[in-house]
Parts: sequence; C-alpha cells; structure tokens
Amino acid sequence: MNASTPTARDTEFSHVKAQDTQFLPGGLRDFFLYRDLGVAKATNGKVIAHIVKANKPPVEGTGWHYHVAEFQIVIMTKGWARFMYEDKPTLVEAGDVVHQAPGIVHYLFDYSPDMEYIEIVGPADFGSVPVAVGPAQVPPVTPWK
Repeated sequence: MNASTPTARDTEFSHVKAQDTQFLPGGLRDFFLYRDLGVAKATNGKVIAHIVKANKPPVEGTGWHYHVAEFQIVIMTKGWARFMYEDKPTLVEAGDVVHQAPGIVHYLFDYSPDMEYIEIVGPADFGSVPVAVGPAQVPPVTPWK
C-alpha cells in the first residue's frame, strides 16, 4: 500500500467520546462497572477495549483464573489494584501498565474504591477459565472506609 492507494479494510475508524457511552454492569465481574469504547465493533471482534471501575468493595475478588486470549493489557488510570500473578503479589497503581501474558494464572484480590483501568484484549470474545487451586496463598483485602 502506498499513500495514494486506499485498500480494503476489515476494521473501521472509531471515535468514542466520554459522553457517548456510560459505565454499566454486565461485564465479566459483577463488582465492577464497564464502559465500552467501541473497539470491538470497529475491529469486527478482533479486540475489545473498555474502561473498568470499582463498583463494590472487594470480598472474594476474581478467584484464580486465566484468560483464553492472544493479547491483554491493563492500563491503571486511577487508584490501585493488587493482583497475584501466579505466585507473585503485584501492586498496580495509577500510571502503571501490565501486559498479561496469554494463559497466565492470576487473581485480582484487592482494589481501591476509586480504581479505574483501561483493559484491551484480543480477541473481543476472550474466555475466562477458573482454576480450582491457585499456585499461592492470596493476601487479605484492604477494607473500604
């Protein structure tokens, strides 16, 4: 392709403004709210991007699981979250970026009331598979005040 020759596209241009979509329940976790960024539609399901924010205090977290995905990245924009990535406790704070390698077993077990992150995953219809016994003990949560 050169600058003067357009090619057929299997994705579309997308620009979602803040006021275009709302935070809604109904995502992967019932204790979070999700704001769709229109990427799944624009990419015909190749990628999903949404903003995830805390809605309820952590009780049991996500449980041990892994995702059936080719790519996953989390960009923490507000607050913090504590994960176990296999046997490694990981504090992810505002400004941090995490690439979750395909198939990595993890557990989001604690987060701040103002936690908010952008999650980008491919494909859009990625799976989440529970793991009965995790590789490590999970630390206690921090109660919300």
